[in-house]
Amino acid sequence: MGEASGKAALGPFRVGKRRYARDSAAESGLATISVLMACMRLDRSNAGLLAVVADVAQRFSAAVIGVAATQPSMHSAIRAVGPGEPNNRDLDRFRERAAALEAEFRSALPMVESLHWRSQMTAGPLSQHIANEARGADLIVAALEPRERIFMPSHDVEVSDLLMGAGRPVLIVPPSAAGLKLTRALVCWKDSREARRAVADALPFLTASKRVDVVELVREHETEAAQLRLADVGDWLARHGVEASCLAWPLNGAEATGIAEIARDLGADLIVAGAFGHSRLREWALGGVTRDLLLQVDRCALVSH
Repeated sequence: MGEASGKAALGPFRVGKRRYARDSAAESGLATISVLMACMRLDRSNAGLLAVVADVAQRFSAAVIGVAATQPSMHSAIRAVGPGEPNNRDLDRFRERAAALEAEFRSALPMVESLHWRSQMTAGPLSQHIANEARGADLIVAALEPRERIFMPSHDVEVSDLLMGAGRPVLIVPPSAAGLKLTRALVCWKDSREARRAVADALPFLTASKRVDVVELVREHETEAAQLRLADVGDWLARHGVEASCLAWPLNGAEATGIAEIARDLGADLIVAGAFGHSRLREWALGGVTRDLLLQVDRCALVSH
């Protein structure tokens, strides 16, 4: 299956590559993005987000839906005639901001043939509204500031709830993004439902990437089992036309820190990972590794639950 370069404790174990003819039927079903949904933020520039949306839409000839949403202010909700009904001042402010966002959206995406715009003030959770709007999209694209609280104020979407409840992969964009060229993709593998879902959702990106690395962070005593798992992942990807380098990488310290360092060392411009979380009443709390990864990385991350 391949040879280890050095000892497992000192460096990654590389699993041999396999080549298969592309399965066109599988590729057409799994490796397709027809509609993107851009989750616009009300409180700051969306330039980085829209640069990534432009690259992805052009690469896959996809339609793009732009979405802007907010909730009435707490003061407005208390004084409302009915539950959650906004007052005229709130509505006027939102309409003005939504109009500016739509103009930003359309001016950044002149190369996209099919553009659609939706804006809404809603009394319910914003993450649920965005998830509902994603019924007609293959992928949600959303922005997240480094070290920003994942549980955000009501004027922006709570990313943890969106990731856990959307039923769609979410492409998280850092503010420094200037696009997504898919030079090199890093898949963070764990033998879990979430990781399997993420790799399947990421197939369009992995097929289009110039290089793909699949990495599992392991303790030294887990290396042999990881090699077998990674060989299966590499075989599956190869059958879908993706030639990947599969590595069992020694884990030293926190997983999220290790992933971020590997991504920098490899020069990856996309990270693919499963989103782990647990329910907290009606909301979701991200698992520690997922939360730390999203708050640390300075490149795009495609995350699925």
